[in-house]
Amino acid sequence: MMLAHVRGRLGREDAQLVVRLLGAGRPETVRRLEQQLVDHGLDPLLDEPELLAALVHRRPASHASLPLFCYVVVRHALLRLGARDRGLADYVASLLLHFGLRQRAYQLAEHDDQLYHTLTQIAGEIESADAHRAFLARAHLGNYALWLSGLFPEYIAHRHTRRGGPDLQYYEAMGRRGFQLAAGHRLAAQHGLAPLFGAAAEAFPQLRQALNGLSDTLLFPHVHTPERLMRQVRDAFLTGNSLS
Repeated sequence: MMLAHVRGRLGREDAQLVVRLLGAGRPETVRRLEQQLVDHGLDPLLDEPELLAALVHRRPASHASLPLFCYVVVRHALLRLGARDRGLADYVASLLLHFGLRQRAYQLAEHDDQLYHTLTQIAGEIESADAHRAFLARAHLGNYALWLSGLFPEYIAHRHTRRGGPDLQYYEAMGRRGFQLAAGHRLAAQHGLAPLFGAAAEAFPQLRQALNGLSDTLLFPHVHTPERLMRQVRDAFLTGNSLS
């Protein structure tokens, strides 16, 4: 079961790197940040607006751990959209880390032998007689819909335009449904995951848009298609944000 645990994996070296990046060789600033770290923990420093640019552009950031990088880029993408829930940022960062490994995006659980390549296939398992598998399928329906619609919106648009496949709104609807069903399952309550899945269902459009921003700027920065432009215009209109 994938959990929101990226922030819990950040250690002393991550904290020291954050201070170095934000301090930028200014001794007084470094001392102030070190004291802030002692007094308030790492979370406020991870939210500093300058940190994202430093991680992307400054040379010392080449030593950043993958959990640190994933959390910061997700957290700042969500902050830009007004989503301040650290638990959601942690969960989405965990999604990036897990689904980027081998075939994990196509499995209900890490060691599951069955592979699922469509939302319809996953949805076929949500009423499984095996309660644990039904719960995993519901969560995975949300996760897989978010993974595809968030990081690969051009793939979805291409299949929709040229092959009649489902559009981005379909993926959003299925993703929200998956998280809603997962939140309502008794195992979610048993493991304390109902609030997280409920929040993910409610915020799904923001989560998708945040990952779209990462995809557009970090993964596929040189792709320029009419579908991308129309998506960006539509999302900017819905959120009231500019395209910059």
